[in-house]
Amino acid sequence: MAYPQAPWTLKGYALQTVHLIDVADARPLIPPELDIVSVFPGKTIGGVYLSYYGQSPVMEYSELIVAPGMVSHSGKVGGWVSHIYVDNPDSVAGGREIWGLPKEMADFTWERDDSSGSGYSDRVTVRQGERTLCRLRYSQQGLGLPLPLSFYGFSTQDSKLLAYKADLESRLGLVSSNLEIPSESPFGNLGLKQPWLTGHCKELRLVVNAPEVVQQRGAEFSYQ
Repeated sequence: MAYPQAPWTLKGYALQTVHLIDVADARPLIPPELDIVSVFPGKTIGGVYLSYYGQSPVMEYSELIVAPGMVSHSGKVGGWVSHIYVDNPDSVAGGREIWGLPKEMADFTWERDDSSGSGYSDRVTVRQGERTLCRLRYSQQGLGLPLPLSFYGFSTQDSKLLAYKADLESRLGLVSSNLEIPSESPFGNLGLKQPWLTGHCKELRLVVNAPEVVQQRGAEFSYQ
């Protein structure tokens, strides 16, 4: 597989849903070394991230990320990725070998539907074979505001716990949305109902930096 070394600079657009998730539902998907950050008693923040990197100097691909909770370790606060799907095999190889992310292949369909009468003019559907992973219908973004943001992600590779920094720039606007996750989806039991908020990132520039080892684990973590 041909992929560049980190950092990766990704350009395009993205959608981010924000959900309140029960800590009890998130805990089995997150390594015990990571503390889950509660925003309300028994609740953490997670979400679904859908993107299309069509202007990326790295490679062109779509991506689906599921984050079951906000976590912290060694003074760093960020997200844990339990499920991640792309439609480019080079992205799968790079994600697994550089960051230890459990990337899998999937098919993405981005559509415009102005005649539905639902108020949602766009939708994206992600499938693996005959199985639908999720579908997001959303409205068009109005005027977005410039947003620079830096955050951490965590992953595991062999017996190592990794942390990596991501730097994001975009024009962010809030949109209305409807998220469908079938029960047979691999993350269908996470309790991701309708989003609390949905952000639409235009003119996205995302730099994902090389990971650093923050802890040696006693055993490999098994992604579910």
